Amino acid sequence: MKVRGFKASAVKSGIRGKDRLDLGLIVSEVPAAAAGVFTTSRVQAAPVVLGRQRLAGGRAQAILVNSGIANACTGAGGMLNARLCGAMVADAFGIEEGLVQPASTGVIGMPLDVECFRLGIPKLQAALAGDAVSIEAAGVTETGLEAVARAMMTTDTVPKTADRSCKIGGVEVYLAGVAKGAGMIMPDMATMLCFILTDAAVDHGLLRTMLKQSVDASFNRITIDGDTSTNDTVLLLANGKAGAPLLVPGSQEQLLFQQQLDEICLDLARQIVRDGEGATKLVTVRVAQAADEGQARAAARTIANSSLVKTAFFGEDANWGRIIAALGRSGAEFDPEVVSIAFDDVVMVENGVGLGAEVEAAATEVLRRPEFTVTVKLRAGSADADYLTCDFSLDYVKINADYRT
Repeated sequence: MKVRGFKASAVKSGIRGKDRLDLGLIVSEVPAAAAGVFTTSRVQAAPVVLGRQRLAGGRAQAILVNSGIANACTGAGGMLNARLCGAMVADAFGIEEGLVQPASTGVIGMPLDVECFRLGIPKLQAALAGDAVSIEAAGVTETGLEAVARAMMTTDTVPKTADRSCKIGGVEVYLAGVAKGAGMIMPDMATMLCFILTDAAVDHGLLRTMLKQSVDASFNRITIDGDTSTNDTVLLLANGKAGAPLLVPGSQEQLLFQQQLDEICLDLARQIVRDGEGATKLVTVRVAQAADEGQARAAARTIANSSLVKTAFFGEDANWGRIIAALGRSGAEFDPEVVSIAFDDVVMVENGVGLGAEVEAAATEVLRRPEFTVTVKLRAGSADADYLTCDFSLDYVKINADYRT
């Protein structure tokens, strides 16, 4: 990890059984400016509630994340457990308890097994301290951001990481991010955990503004299955350890940093959708020439989230009728008799009418690709919007039919 001043490790604590990384920790050498975006659900897990409270101060120094148990809908005991586990990290590293950000993902309604944290946190500490003897004795600890990415996984099939860099005041600063998510994904914001670290020096107010912009253009524009979680969390920490000057709002350097942050978020968002539960295709739904951006987004979201459209993608069936039907209930204003629909460069519909069997056969070939774009032109204005989605496969049903077992 090139980002200066951060360390990360992960351990098999027993939350998910003896053979799975399930507890991860990221620690900054110094308190960092911090910003976060959380689930919009009215039902919020204990770590989300606690994390929101702690971020009010605009600082954080550690992120403790577990998979397997969401610690959601667990009442006062869930909040107590979230605090207890954070306190263990604070005690181990000599930092303020309020600077520990908790995050959990997994089954809703089950209490955390605090004993797993009592056993796991000392192992994480040993790894971050570079204590070879302790690490060997622990036998199950791994270091680095990718290890944390793997510890966060639930139904994910691959860890998700991304990194970028840019110069501020002539100094190279780095950004690195990890994310998890494969199911229960629907804006706003997508059901997921994401942690982004940078060694740039950024005021927490500006950090919050930039993170909101990046999330809105990425994680708020993806869908896998239309479900929103209780645990969605995106955290951004900036510890200033690169030694670059403080980022100035409105400067060219701030715009460049924003671009790198946007790219990391979009990269991770694409990885999440590509790894959607049972997914075989990554699809961009692009709505163009809408009356305004809100209508463009509503139309793209409705198409991207349609179960009938998504099953047609899986079946490689160029059934454009499902797309225009979804468009019709999106709330966007348009004249159906001027709409066009294309799969990549194959235009299937022009002026609201299909162009025949030959074109449909060409569109079917496009649907056999692992990645393609559906473009819908409304011809009602100049606003555009993209959403990322995937297909619905038989495996999605199988995965979620017995998720708890």
